[in-house]
Amino acid sequence: MYSFSERPPTTDWTTHVPSRLVSARDRDVDSGRAGRRCLLGRRAMGPIVPGRLPRVRLMIARCQVDYAGRLSAHLPMATRLILLKADGSISIHADDRAYKPLNWMNPPCSITMRDADPADPDQAGLAQRWEVANKDGDKLVVSIAEVLHDSSHELGVDPGLVKDGVEAHLQALLADNPATFGEGWTLVRREHMTAIGPVDILFRDADGAHVAVEVKRRGEIDGVEQLSRYLELLNADPHLRPVQGVFAAQQIKPQARVVAAARGISCVTVDYDALRGIDDAEDRLF
Repeated sequence: MYSFSERPPTTDWTTHVPSRLVSARDRDVDSGRAGRRCLLGRRAMGPIVPGRLPRVRLMIARCQVDYAGRLSAHLPMATRLILLKADGSISIHADDRAYKPLNWMNPPCSITMRDADPADPDQAGLAQRWEVANKDGDKLVVSIAEVLHDSSHELGVDPGLVKDGVEAHLQALLADNPATFGEGWTLVRREHMTAIGPVDILFRDADGAHVAVEVKRRGEIDGVEQLSRYLELLNADPHLRPVQGVFAAQQIKPQARVVAAARGISCVTVDYDALRGIDDAEDRLF
């Protein structure tokens, strides 16, 4: 049995990773309770090595998934991709829907992996049973009948999305010109890091409140969704919250504006040429 534990690691491990994989055998050895060992988990994930980043695990398996919480959901037995990420999250994917999983659990959460109990009629024909729980009491149960592929990989530190030339320059210009968004605004930091990547610019407004700005050349719904995820993480930090969001782009699609308004995010259309100082409004005919 293995679990992603929320407690601080006891080894000299990378501190920015919020979860770690620990063995029930190691955890319970002092009390004499060794727990059952999940051989598949040990082989795929490997032991914890001080100084090494945790691994991302990819499993293709015939599985059934049941979710119980604020809503209930059931995925009948079928072949799916199970993704265990180094941040402690788990997601179940089908061969469609692009990046969006069928079901998932965000960190912090605990994941317990056990061999199926042959004496339990509800687990007949299963190889493993995983139980995932979060701090709100929601539970995700993955019942695995057959494993077709199981591998794990150390991805290392991701450098983040590399913006195209115009978008990167636009970000730099906006950081140098906080007054684009309002009088009294000041720059806190460009590329302010979160657990899932950097938000483009972090400002303080005239009242001293933090504002996160996501910059795009062309503003679409995906950019609004990206900023929404950043805001959720930033507002979890007591030193920053409350953090408002601004979606800035040269062009913003109407659908993106609707989604942004529903999320409480402001939209700002920026003039790239004016910021570069090559567009004089007095020379315009209209």
